Amino acid sequence: MTGPHHTLTEPASDAACRVLRLPTMRAQFADTVTRAEREHLSYRGFLAELLMAECEDRDRRRSERRIRAAGFPRSKWLSDFDYTANPNVTPALVNNLATCECVKKGEPLCLIGDSGTGKTHLLIGLGSAAAMAGFRVRYALAARLVNELVEAADEKRLTKTIARYGRVDLLCIDELGYLELDRRGAEMLFQVLTEREEKNSVAIASNESFGGWTKTFTDPRLCAAIVDRLTFNGTIIETGTESYRLAQTKARQQARE
Repeated sequence: MTGPHHTLTEPASDAACRVLRLPTMRAQFADTVTRAEREHLSYRGFLAELLMAECEDRDRRRSERRIRAAGFPRSKWLSDFDYTANPNVTPALVNNLATCECVKKGEPLCLIGDSGTGKTHLLIGLGSAAAMAGFRVRYALAARLVNELVEAADEKRLTKTIARYGRVDLLCIDELGYLELDRRGAEMLFQVLTEREEKNSVAIASNESFGGWTKTFTDPRLCAAIVDRLTFNGTIIETGTESYRLAQTKARQQARE
């Protein structure tokens, strides 16, 4: 590349990038021209640099939009999970889940364990990994999801709401088992799970073992059907009973004493 046309091409390229909606190419044009001249890049190499930068930035922005659309309450990444604090969770299994093969196959995931054992961290982390990989993800607290379904039924739009939750590639339901659900709410949640069965993946986090789910789903048959939907061809991770959040708090207190 040569430099005589540098000042002539910049205004034209800036205008073209605005019209074509190529913000990254527009932002990086001048720097890329300078580097191309310094490194004696060919015209093809120069163009490839700009196109790759635009593609990479678009992928990043799309991933960020999918993560925002998921509705996670906070950022959690699998790379930040402390496996040494919870030996019940094996890195190999989590890394395998992070490939999103289970999402592609529409298989469920159940994270079972007491509070403070990393269930929500894993749920959000795996959901974020799926969003980064291009899947549509939605996060919901179980109680809020049921309330939304009840309100939708009262307003004659339950079918649309169930269909909306049925379309996402991965539905993450947190805090299942914390509150008792009446039969109507439990039946609506069952409809969402049935809509997704063997088509789109569901991941849940619960502080109750399956044997204790009768406290949440008081109808035994309905409870059994929901457990069946959430475990068939699925993965179950038991995060244990020892809260590492509590252990970390105690360790900090002891360090100050």
